[in-house]
Parts: sequence; structure tokens; C-alpha cells
Amino acid sequence: MLDTLETFSWKGFHKVVSKYWRVGVGEFYRSYNKKAFVKALGKLVPEINGDDLIAGGAGVRAQACDLQGGLLDDFNIQDSGNIIHVCNAPSPAATASLSIGDHIANLILKKMS
Repeated sequence: MLDTLETFSWKGFHKVVSKYWRVGVGEFYRSYNKKAFVKALGKLVPEINGDDLIAGGAGVRAQACDLQGGLLDDFNIQDSGNIIHVCNAPSPAATASLSIGDHIANLILKKMS
């Protein structure tokens, strides 16, 4: 609960919402309206129709932003003493996960030598 309050009271969050609220509303709309989702998907895959899709779980994609409401597009890995923080791993984070892990392992190995 404290994390939620902290997020909603952070200045950068307010700026992101003011910049990208239309995108957010569109994402919610397409998540709850299969016809709208199929129409949007049809721009990428014209042959697709609603019968091609089955319901699945939804995921959350975290996105770091700065105080001015700008979205951080790059990986942000910070080393602070005994802790290594992965502060931002935007798409294609899943594809790059092995490289990210290798980078973190190298940071740890440097600390141990």
C-alpha cells in the first residue's frame, strides 16, 4: 500500500500520466474489448480475426521514467556497495535476459577480485 501511495504522489508519475493518459486509456480499452484488440492487432497481422485468439493472462510491464515524465528507454543497472539494482529493463528485456545476467555476474566477479 505504501508503494502505491508513493507512486501516485511522485511528481514524475503525474507528468507521465499527463503526457500519456490517452495511450493508457487505449491500453485498458483494448484489454477489455476483444473487438478493439483484434482491430488493433489487424494492423500488424491483417488476416487475424477474433476466432484466432484465446483468452490469456495479462502482464504488467514496468517502465521507469524521470522527474520530467520522460520514459527511460535504456537499461539502467546501478551498483551500490553490496547491492546491484536493475532499475530499468525495457523491452526486449526477456530477449536480453541472458546478456543482462552475464553483465550482472561480471559486476559481481569484479567486486570479488
